[in-house]
This record gives sequence, structure tokens and C-alpha cells, in this order.
Amino acid sequence: MPHQLYPKPTTAQRIKLALHYLTPQHTLTRLAGWVANQQWGAVTHFIIRQFARAYKINWQEAAQPHPGDYPTFNQFFTRALKDGARPIVAGDNQIALPADGRVSQSGEIQADQLLQAKGHSFTLEDLLAGDAHLTAQFRNGSFLTTYLSPRDYHRVHMPCAATLRQMVYVPGELYSVNPFLAQHIPNLFARNERVICIFDTAFGKMAQILVGATITASIRTTWAGIINPPRSENIRVWDYPAEGEQAVRFNKGDEMGAFLLGSTVINLFPHNAITLDARLQENAETRVGELLGTVN
Repeated sequence: MPHQLYPKPTTAQRIKLALHYLTPQHTLTRLAGWVANQQWGAVTHFIIRQFARAYKINWQEAAQPHPGDYPTFNQFFTRALKDGARPIVAGDNQIALPADGRVSQSGEIQADQLLQAKGHSFTLEDLLAGDAHLTAQFRNGSFLTTYLSPRDYHRVHMPCAATLRQMVYVPGELYSVNPFLAQHIPNLFARNERVICIFDTAFGKMAQILVGATITASIRTTWAGIINPPRSENIRVWDYPAEGEQAVRFNKGDEMGAFLLGSTVINLFPHNAITLDARLQENAETRVGELLGTVN
């Protein structure tokens, strides 16, 4: 990787970074996952109300619009929306945004380099766990990184019609992925735990990568359920057929997964396959179903 000019942190920021490095991420995440799955009745509902007030949750768009509708915090956090709350762009050549949140970075992949934040890049090969064949599929392509904050809807949807061909669980760190740490922790997304999903589409391969983080207790997919825990020390790979009864197919806008306490989604597209919508610059707000780009 070429030399990077990283932003120089202030003294206060250095202390904040040091504390984050020293935090027992996996222990804290296991504890958060346990708490979020408990059915504590009035206590759970109180926690949900306080969280919803602090983060200004829009109850009007939730399919179940009352704190008492949710036996656990995780069920609230991965709440479904009302039908029609997220219209999906309808054009045959239009690709839809997969998640609510904000654009962390987007643009062209420079050979095998993706921009993480100002002064930080990371490689496709690192992100894709050293898989040279997959790396070649997306070299000089385009990417979109979407950061989901605690207030956001935490289900992830499909940008286009697609057939799942492979899922890869990659163990790793559980650093927070908030914008501050993305600016100051090198190679952040390629160091963190993640689930890489590879799809066949009308325009070629597409990757949709769900990146774990501190407090992200689990990543769930619609076809395999909760992927983690258990957390393995080894990479795990699942392959899926293109045809037949065992094929896993999606229409544009279908739900494909969720974060049980949230994180980041990275989409990869092949060279010259799509044109990203010009609006999707750093910090732009995203909503499931809005325009991600158009097929070339």
C-alpha cells in the first residue's frame, strides 16, 4: 500500500484512540449481545424508550410503533418498517441503496485501493480476506461505504435482482466504525470482523459486505440466520448454486440481512458496470431504496 498522510490527532483525540485500543472489544460485545437479548419486561421497555428519545427514533414509520411491542432490545433495534416506508427505485437500469445511514466514502476503486477516509486507503485484497480471484473481479471498479448510526433502521436490502453465490465469514477486530475512528484507525474495515456476500447480477459480480464493530453483537442473513456468534478464529466459506431448488435469489429491494446493533455496509461493483449517483458524496444521507446508481 502506498504511503498515507494520516490526519494528526489532537492530544484529546490520542487519549480517546488509546482508550478504544485498550477496550476489551469482544468481551464488551458479548455482554452487549446478552443484555440486548434479555426479556426484562418493563425494564426492557424503559431502556427502549430512553434509547428512542436519545436518538430521536421515528416511531411513525415502524411496523410496530410502541416500545411495549418489543420483548427484547434487539427486536426493537432490528424493527421492521411499515409497508411502503421505503419505496424502491423502479427503473430496470437503476440500482437501489441497501441501507439507511450516511455515506462514509464512495467512488472509483483505484487499481485495488479504496478510500476509507481522508488520508486513509485500504486494499481490496485485505478487505476480501486475501482472495485474489475476488480481488480481480472488482479491480478498478466502484464502491459505496454506508455507515449506520444507532438511530438508523438496521435491516439491509438488495440493490438489485441477484443470485447469492458465496458467503464468507472473516474473523477480526471489533473496532467502532464511527467517522472519527475511520479517520484515525488505518485499515479499519479490513481489520474488523465481516460477512462478505458475493452475488451474480445482470451487470456481473456484486459484493455486499456487512462489517462488524464494537457492540455489534451479531450479523444476521435471511438465508442462514445469525452468522456470529459463534465467532470463529478461522475464515468460513459457504458456496451456493446458481440454479435449482437450493439457489438463493433476490429481487431488488428484498431484505438480505440485519445488524443486531449496527455498523457499516460496503458495496463493490466491477469496472465500468455502474455509475454511482452524483449525490452520494461523503456524509450524504441514505435511505433504503433510493437511487444508488445506474447500470452502464
